[in-house]
Amino acid sequence: MRILVTGGCGFIGSAVIRHLLASTAHEIVTVDKMTYAASPEAIAVAQGSARHRLVVADIADIDAMRAVFATSRPDAVMHLAAETHVDRSIDGPGPFIQTNVVGTLSLLEVAREHWRTLDEPGRAAFRFHHISTDEVFGALGAGEPPFTEATPYDPRSPYSASKAAADHLVRAWRHTYGLPTLVSNTANNYGPWQFPEKLIPLVLIAALEGRPIPVYGDGSNRRDWIHVEDHAAALVAVLERGEPGATYAIGARQPRSNLQVVEAVCAELDRRQPDPAGPRRRLLSFVADRPGHDFRYEIDPSFATEALELAPMRDFETGLGETIDWYLANRAWWEQLRARGAGERLGLRGAA
Repeated sequence: MRILVTGGCGFIGSAVIRHLLASTAHEIVTVDKMTYAASPEAIAVAQGSARHRLVVADIADIDAMRAVFATSRPDAVMHLAAETHVDRSIDGPGPFIQTNVVGTLSLLEVAREHWRTLDEPGRAAFRFHHISTDEVFGALGAGEPPFTEATPYDPRSPYSASKAAADHLVRAWRHTYGLPTLVSNTANNYGPWQFPEKLIPLVLIAALEGRPIPVYGDGSNRRDWIHVEDHAAALVAVLERGEPGATYAIGARQPRSNLQVVEAVCAELDRRQPDPAGPRRRLLSFVADRPGHDFRYEIDPSFATEALELAPMRDFETGLGETIDWYLANRAWWEQLRARGAGERLGLRGAA
């Protein structure tokens, strides 16, 4: 296939591109606006590849998207481009609506126009895969069962509300126009190339530098965690083997409280690079909770795992160790983010 990947220089999108190049014969056209969170270095493996082309464009620019579709003639779309950081959505929701809602609308309309020009086999084979989040389902109480594909929507933040709106648009284009769409919702991702405003790299860098590690509230908020490379492989499985109109909840069954995650990062770093001043846990600083902080997210991936025959995923301890080793070996990448002015918020935010 020729796959159009939006947000391909982002954290999850770049993992998808690396997986596609390493494990498939598909061609890739990457579209990325190159916001502060874009890392073209994360797809360096694609440079010079005859199977990959990068287009710098905004998905909300419908004329630009028409031009991309006209020149690339994709067989499928993997839509990952999004504003994703909850704290930023609280500070300024406008860009989240523009990218996550208006941008998705733009892509759907252009994809529909393109799909209608295909012959019958091409229309039947075409796929529009929208990648979303478990945050659209709202918050779980301590004893409630995990989210599934049938969980009602209850978004609580500007970010999750914008993603919920995008999910609804994708499903509406399926039911109204017949566009062959798929939706997947996933848990918190972690791994290499994650922008350091997110929890694990934020904690790791603060611990390395001996700065206070901010933790919202008492750290009891719980999240499900999946390694980004396991998620990327699952996303390609959704595209290749998923049923149009279906939703797939993708998770690794690795729930942890934010405090457990922070303590695990500190412990793993202490084992690798002991601090003469003492264990890094001493740096924990509990700060006022953020507005609308959902207590718990957790996914039951049973349906997706069985329907798509997904491979076993990393346990959290293994994935965390690999991630810490990567950040230690790639200091130049995250240090240059500060040099170019993209890291002004690093260390100023607490748990996600």
